Amino acid sequence: MGQRIDFLPFDGWVRHTFDHPAPGPEWYFDLDAPFWAGPPRLTIAYVTRLFEDPCPVLAGYTDEQLNRGFWYLLSNGLSDYMCALADASVPLADRVRCVRSFVPVFENLLAVRCTPHLSHLDEPGAGPLNLAGYMWWDIIPFGVAPTDASGRELGEAALGAMADILTIDRVACQESAPRARALAAPLADRGRTDHRRVPRPQRERPRRAPRVRAERPGRVRAVGDAVRRRARPGSARGDGAGCR
Repeated sequence: MGQRIDFLPFDGWVRHTFDHPAPGPEWYFDLDAPFWAGPPRLTIAYVTRLFEDPCPVLAGYTDEQLNRGFWYLLSNGLSDYMCALADASVPLADRVRCVRSFVPVFENLLAVRCTPHLSHLDEPGAGPLNLAGYMWWDIIPFGVAPTDASGRELGEAALGAMADILTIDRVACQESAPRARALAAPLADRGRTDHRRVPRPQRERPRRAPRVRAERPGRVRAVGDAVRRRARPGSARGDGAGCR
């Protein structure tokens, strides 16, 4: 088993997450790879600090390194970073702020460095960082319970973040936000006392995923409008300067 890391200064934590060779074998699959086991409150503080101001901290890493680092950071199959969002020992306000910090990392980093390609269509020429943005909301171990007040607040923060991300004029960013459907359904059904899913109407034929375009004509509108209607006021936007 790899070395257990209980504490690192912020810069060391960033290096642990992103400073690894790429392309090549994923370092985190090595059985002897070191692993972060810092306290949940510190993890949330570091993730929020990184996402609220991703530049220039991440400017020196390649797109391949960033893609792998974000997958490691976001997925509970690779690390436990984002499990801290569900940890009640972390103040709810800190967890909500962390969720809202997803907006500036999309606006200032992904919008600048992702290419104008759609990952769900496997469009050729897509940059390596596109995939992390596309799968962002899918790989986070994050859900909401309709009957839980803190869960609802976190869910509303996520929907607000998605609404803001939809306004970013980059298809690679907008493509991630329709994942809101997984969160929007339980929030819309918050009055129920059980956790059964609301039946969805059957369609005669499956429909192809909508094509998202901002740099080119067309956009995801129906889902985007639904997310914006549910979004809470306020924004966690960065300054829009971006980084390379």
